[in-house]
Amino acid sequence: MNNNKTLLKGGCVVTMDAEQQIFRSADVLITGEVITAIGKDMDVDQDCEVVDASGMIVMPGFVDTHRHVWESLVRGAAGNYSLMEYLQHILGSLAPSYRPQDVYTANLLGSLEALDAGITTVMDWSHVMNSPDHADMAIAGLKDSGIRAVFGYGTPGTSVWEWFYESQLNHPADIERILKQHFSSADQLVTPALAIRGPEYSAFEVTRHDIELARRLGLPISMHVGCGTFAGKYEAVKKLADAKLLGPDLNFAHCNFLTVDDFRLLADQGCSVSITPEVEMQMSLGFPATGNAIRGGIQPALGIDVVTGAGGDMLTQMRIALQTARALANQEILNTGEMPQQIPHTITDALHWATVNGAKALHLDHKTGSLEPGKHADLILIDTKSLNMWPVNNPIASIATQAHAGNIDSVFVAGKAVKRNGRLLHADLSTLRKQASESAEHIYQQTLVTSMTSV
Repeated sequence: MNNNKTLLKGGCVVTMDAEQQIFRSADVLITGEVITAIGKDMDVDQDCEVVDASGMIVMPGFVDTHRHVWESLVRGAAGNYSLMEYLQHILGSLAPSYRPQDVYTANLLGSLEALDAGITTVMDWSHVMNSPDHADMAIAGLKDSGIRAVFGYGTPGTSVWEWFYESQLNHPADIERILKQHFSSADQLVTPALAIRGPEYSAFEVTRHDIELARRLGLPISMHVGCGTFAGKYEAVKKLADAKLLGPDLNFAHCNFLTVDDFRLLADQGCSVSITPEVEMQMSLGFPATGNAIRGGIQPALGIDVVTGAGGDMLTQMRIALQTARALANQEILNTGEMPQQIPHTITDALHWATVNGAKALHLDHKTGSLEPGKHADLILIDTKSLNMWPVNNPIASIATQAHAGNIDSVFVAGKAVKRNGRLLHADLSTLRKQASESAEHIYQQTLVTSMTSV
């Protein structure tokens, strides 16, 4: 057992606990993986490492509840794509060209990018499971990064037409091997889930099979729903409710065109919702459903989705989600000819979406999402001395409306520092950059050759 002690001394501590405690100057004691105390002027043993946190905001690490990490290698490739173009060009053309080593590099690169931006937990919705080796390498990339991750084992990326257009194919059975080989313990940084296609991308009986498979294996489940016109065409939530398949193990991504009544059905069954606002607005899925989810009794979580056309940090997603939800609510009042007197959704709400709500959505709130004694030390230090942060009149506002990823000084996951003094501690970033460039070149070259052959 790791009993090393670290004291973060004199920081502004934003706990995100149930009491919403904020300490303008306090210490956080980490023992091994766990936060053991939060208080002022704490005395520690000589063998305790002391980190000067003055001029820093100490807060929980961000929780990204929906991200296709493998797409880090094709960053920016879909900056002008709709969902249909994304399906055709990213899943249809690029995904089949990934080799197992490309998936490893992509997951390591994407996870380190997340850590660099203060994301300590990510749900990796991995639908490039082209072979068992691809799955093994995806898991290895997550583990080697040091991030806390939920590995959402998805479908192969070998044929988007077979796997994502009203697919008749059941989820791959290799998940059972993966559980035995990689997840013998539930108490590890990387844990498993099933990333299924759901009624909007597979036949309903396939969805039923996939949900029953996950439940037999005791796995959390995530699926995409409410994506543009697919919502009305397939009525995913209604059909799942009618089939009595809804439950607290289900996480729904996007949800843009779900109705408030749909969200009430989800809330009644304890389901969770992940909003990925930037990508949703670009790819014509619809406006982010943040406000409608709240009206329906759901406290949403956030995700980034893909860096093929969106930024990879949660501060951006939190800000977009907050201001879009406010704008939509304000517009309803403006449409009546009245001027809004107050705005809905607070900056504290937004910070909940990006931290503790995400931990709850991933069933990890007993470990992470807030700073409390007994929870794992997944936390970040935000440098407030930069001109865009100083002075700190309201710590929550400084985080939610002012900070950017470049302000994140330090990151800890389960008590281990993975970033300090503004620099990732990964052993060899230069080699990783080289590997990423080589993999990206292979993927694009192979895709070009395949496209030319099929003409």
